[in-house]
Amino acid sequence: QVQLVESGGGLVQAGDSLRLSCTASGRTFTTSAMGWFRQTPGKEREFVAAITWSCGVRYYTDSVKGRFTISRDNAKNTVWQQMNSLTREDTTGYYCALETGSWSTRTTTSVDGYDYWGQGSQVTVSS
Repeated sequence: QVQLVESGGGLVQAGDSLRLSCTASGRTFTTSAMGWFRQTPGKEREFVAAITWSCGVRYYTDSVKGRFTISRDNAKNTVWQQMNSLTREDTTGYYCALETGSWSTRTTTSVDGYDYWGQGSQVTVSS
């Protein structure tokens, strides 16, 4: 089994920054991509950002482009999401995810493309 452990969430003011981290461990696996999703209770989980493991191709949803940056350290099996200029609309739970096997733009930006999930980190932005 693969475990994803997240950290870095918290309460900040609008305009502030936070950095989420996620480290994968467990049985031998081949990572093709890691990503971040977010979900508000009662709503569907939505894609935020992803990065492919071999080439470092990055994907972002439109609402975070220019504010969020995803990065990785392959040797540490770790992905980070730097979140700048946070707004109240960014308030929600953030989930790290790991994709194995072949990747594509569709799978890497979709909930159903991922095989393992972290426990979630709450980000709350106050005005």
